[in-house]
Amino acid sequence: MRIGAMIGGRQDLDGLLARTQELEAQGFDSAWMPNVFGLDAMGAFTVIGRETERIELGTAVVPTYPRHPVTMAQQALTVQAASGNRFALGIGLSHKFVIEDMWGMSFERPARHMRDYLEALLPLLRGEETHVENDSYRINATYGVPGAEPPQVLLAAMAPRMLALAGSVADGTSLWMTGPDTIEDYIAPALREASERAGRETPRIVAAFPIAVTDDPDDARERVGKMLANYGGIPSYRAMLDRERAAGPGDVAILGDERALDEALDRLEAIGVSDFSASIMPVDPEAEGRTAAYLVSRMGRA
Repeated sequence: MRIGAMIGGRQDLDGLLARTQELEAQGFDSAWMPNVFGLDAMGAFTVIGRETERIELGTAVVPTYPRHPVTMAQQALTVQAASGNRFALGIGLSHKFVIEDMWGMSFERPARHMRDYLEALLPLLRGEETHVENDSYRINATYGVPGAEPPQVLLAAMAPRMLALAGSVADGTSLWMTGPDTIEDYIAPALREASERAGRETPRIVAAFPIAVTDDPDDARERVGKMLANYGGIPSYRAMLDRERAAGPGDVAILGDERALDEALDRLEAIGVSDFSASIMPVDPEAEGRTAAYLVSRMGRA
């Protein structure tokens, strides 16, 4: 199981670059950046890709609705060219309150939207002559970026139809607020079934978790619950928390001493998580440093 870390938050571009270079120097396999209400993740990775050498760079995730498939493909291939083909394109639907209330777009039939989107995006990423006419798009185009290979495409997939797409036509899924029981009993089987039906390789499962080494896990869980409380009210995440029988985001966080974290990560690896993405939580003054040291130590034991 590869180990990566989340980057982003309120860091500026120089801070993001410095953080990614630090992760690379420490031996992390990947850096994952959400595309929310600050810096554009692919734009940032175009810069970061020029200043790093080995670490995989992945979006977690870029909303599809505001970006035409041609635009998404051009941006993704540009990051590939800038990074020497170390980019993974994580995409997702976002949420109804973002798409409709903030951006004034329709969120009707989101699974159909993603199906139509992938029908256009995937051949564009492969540099193929693309002729698509579906309910959402009419495209006749070909694009190529010198030196860029098609990136892997990961879907933020939680509903059955999205998981079917993630396993059958994309390269896997990018998860958040999804606990180990849900991954084992629901996510992983659905992905495997879809990929086997399509005759494709086992899809990636990139699972991001809040994590911290702490001597007081109960207090830390309460703190994480408060830090991430907004996620508990978003319907797609709420559905995953309910599947896990979790009252809130703090209940899916990985918290405790090094032995407790080892047990949690060992289980994730055993149930088929290909990539662990650490969202390191500042639950006490020493937590970030201790957690980073633990993850570096674990990678050294792999």
